[in-house]
Amino acid sequence: MSPNQPAQPPKLPIPGVKNLIAVGSGKGGVGKTTVAVNLAIALAGMGHAVGLMDADVYGPNVPLMMGVNRTPMAHGERIQPLENFGVKLMSMGFLNPGDKPLVWRGPMLHSVIQQFLRGVDWGELDYLIIDLPPGTGDVQLTLIQSAPVTGAIVVTTPSAVSLEDARKAVHMFAQVKVPILGIVENMSYLKCPHCEERIDVFSTGGGKRTAHEMKVPFLGELALDPEVRMGGDSGKPVALRTDDPHARGFIELARVVAERVQAQGQPAGPTISISE
Repeated sequence: MSPNQPAQPPKLPIPGVKNLIAVGSGKGGVGKTTVAVNLAIALAGMGHAVGLMDADVYGPNVPLMMGVNRTPMAHGERIQPLENFGVKLMSMGFLNPGDKPLVWRGPMLHSVIQQFLRGVDWGELDYLIIDLPPGTGDVQLTLIQSAPVTGAIVVTTPSAVSLEDARKAVHMFAQVKVPILGIVENMSYLKCPHCEERIDVFSTGGGKRTAHEMKVPFLGELALDPEVRMGGDSGKPVALRTDDPHARGFIELARVVAERVQAQGQPAGPTISISE
């Protein structure tokens, strides 16, 4: 750091929250929110205390995918998160329902992200999954500068266009010293419902190859599956069906992510206890 450069303020932990996991992507349309939602549910199904923060303030899809359309209440100065399927939830979609767009600039985005991180009564959580908007803009930088992120997951498809932007997301997290938990390749293939043949709709192998080239972990492939889409549209994500083959990829992803977090040597309990 240059002697004339002001010191950055310390990144204060979120009270009660043990691990912050950012789920991002270089571009939209790769199923990032679908991955974040099903990852949160799969981790909760493993017995972890989980929260899901929808930081995609311009396109908040978590309320629809999690089947919740209520408005959160406040207790004193603290917002009480909503909850479904054992996952605590906060989203701008709860506060600005319907299809009315938000037209906000950087300072307003900074304020709402701070409110979601520190003004919500998250309680004691093993994981707070943060669904970031696509790209490398203000919301990502606000989050990274505000709180110690345990690690980031970058979602991509196997297509060359998606992989080009995924590399930018990996570089962004690396430049700001956020550990990369890995790349997950979504919509990797379509399995024909009639003949079981694998169809590589968006090419094949690009996520794994990119992870190898960038020397970051590859977290696995997720199929392009109509059941996953229907689960998100109906507010009953596929990861709820723990014995269903359609959920297997997300359950395996949750297991791998938990192992990666443990391998980084995270503490066994919450960073700060809210009961103190």
